[in-house]
Amino acid sequence: MTYQNTQLLIDGKWCDAANGKTLAVHNPATGQEIGRVAHAAIADLDRALEAAQKGFEVWRKTPVVDRGKIMRQAVSLLRERTPQIAALMTQEQGKPLAEAKGEIGMATEVIEWFAEEARRVYGRVVPSRNLLSQQLVLKDPVGPVAAFTPWNFPINQIVRKMSAALATGCSIIVKAPEETPASPAELLRAFVDAGVPPGVIGLVYGNPAEISNYLIPHPIIRKITFTGSTPVGKQLAAMAGQHMKRATMELGGHAPVIVAEDADVEMAAKAAGAAKFRNAGQVCISPTRFLVHESLRDAFAKAMVAQAESLKVGNGMDDGITMGPLANSRRLTAMAEFTADAIKHGASVATGGERIGSSGNFFAPTVLLDVSLQSKVFNEEPFGPMAAIRTFKTLDEAIDESNRLPFGLASYAFTRSLKNAHQLSQNLQVGMLWINQPAVAWPEMPFGGVKDSGYGSEGGSEALEAYINTKSVAIMCN
Repeated sequence: MTYQNTQLLIDGKWCDAANGKTLAVHNPATGQEIGRVAHAAIADLDRALEAAQKGFEVWRKTPVVDRGKIMRQAVSLLRERTPQIAALMTQEQGKPLAEAKGEIGMATEVIEWFAEEARRVYGRVVPSRNLLSQQLVLKDPVGPVAAFTPWNFPINQIVRKMSAALATGCSIIVKAPEETPASPAELLRAFVDAGVPPGVIGLVYGNPAEISNYLIPHPIIRKITFTGSTPVGKQLAAMAGQHMKRATMELGGHAPVIVAEDADVEMAAKAAGAAKFRNAGQVCISPTRFLVHESLRDAFAKAMVAQAESLKVGNGMDDGITMGPLANSRRLTAMAEFTADAIKHGASVATGGERIGSSGNFFAPTVLLDVSLQSKVFNEEPFGPMAAIRTFKTLDEAIDESNRLPFGLASYAFTRSLKNAHQLSQNLQVGMLWINQPAVAWPEMPFGGVKDSGYGSEGGSEALEAYINTKSVAIMCN
């Protein structure tokens, strides 16, 4: 599909910004401008808010079975349109075409699951102390939602929020990423074409701070959901709290990988390596701090280097590419800084550690050895294709290091011991733990973090709770 300019979606219609303003969109593999995206002004946000309120009044009264039918029809359209949408995503975000198709495939799984799970949002009858009274617990949609999403997974970061909102009867305004606007627009287009009533879903782009500062305090918005960095998340959560708005925050991480003394080294390197270099490491749950038992250091490092060097880096639209460019030039600068700082603190570069070529945002898959705890990469999330390895002597030592940072999103561990697995599951301070496998974020499982990695869930039945109000009703039957 040829890349196209992206419009706003307001009240069921695609439109330019009221003032005609647009922003450039660049292909990270070439650095070239490939299109423009509409830049919403306050007048556009007012129209989107008014539409969201009207859409909510319609959608909340739509039976859950009928909501599910429309959501499943959107899934059918997404599956039909996957090749075209994936091509847009790769051009604007950089990930290989196969990964883009995989992201859309997972999105359809998420939508289908929420469409079905919404039918099991049950109230209940509570036995009354007075036989002439009936006591009920009812579940109502919370109201119009404002969602703020990042560029690393342009569709999946939206689809978890939007699916939960639609399933429970809420309307939603999505502030999608300006860097990757076309694929989110095609996601919402599938829902519009499937029959979602006007105003139930809206899509805006523009100045992120201006949009969040206007939408979050607005009385029409009743729920906030954000995926992004911890500093920004804390600002938005504080604003939501000031206005008594419910919030779900999926924030940054710095995922430890514990390779225990009894681990299968080849399997650990294969699984962790696949997770590490997916989307060029630009994944909030990407493994970053590799903690390897000292007896396995050389074997694990060799296997990780082999994994990194087997990747074919290039334009995601080309055949055989397994890792694309970083999404923007800022990530290139950050990778160079992380590498230099690690070397300064005594680490060695086993492979990679430098930019590839002079055009596009390509950085070599990198493995760093003997990384100091004082190095930047062991304290700040690299968000790039960089695996930092250091050793440990005891499992307790590895657990302590895993819990040292304020982040608590995801973690990984490899061990053949049930005792070790139990100890890890009980003591790691994270929202998600994968043992002896790469991360697979199935929609039926909770997805979220603890500590500075946020709160709330974007998966499992827990995800629906944030979009529902609980109402206590007592009726005297005279």
